[in-house]
Amino acid sequence: QVQLVESGGGLVQAGGSLRLSCAASGSIFSIDAMGWYRQVPGKQRELVAGITSGGRTNYADSVKGRFTISRDNAKNTVDLQMNSLKPEDTAVYYCNIRYRLGLLQGAYDAWGQGTQVTVSS
Repeated sequence: QVQLVESGGGLVQAGGSLRLSCAASGSIFSIDAMGWYRQVPGKQRELVAGITSGGRTNYADSVKGRFTISRDNAKNTVDLQMNSLKPEDTAVYYCNIRYRLGLLQGAYDAWGQGTQVTVSS
């Protein structure tokens, strides 16, 4: 069983910063990709930032230049540094990993429980 534990959400004023962290544990052979998604009520969950095992990153246009994703492959952790936060960044943020249980096995997705980020104007 794979578990993701998130931390770092909270309330911050516009222009401020927050850092989200996610640690994966359990029967993981390898992690192909890690990422952060966010969701607001009534809208679909959207990708905020992703990072591959090789360190290649991608970002939603709305956060480029403000957010930075990073991962520690040895610790199975992924962080999201969020700077210059805006009220429209307010959402529940979810950690996601695509992992494998063995060398020749297929990939599975796991999700964290979500952490609330609220940016006040």
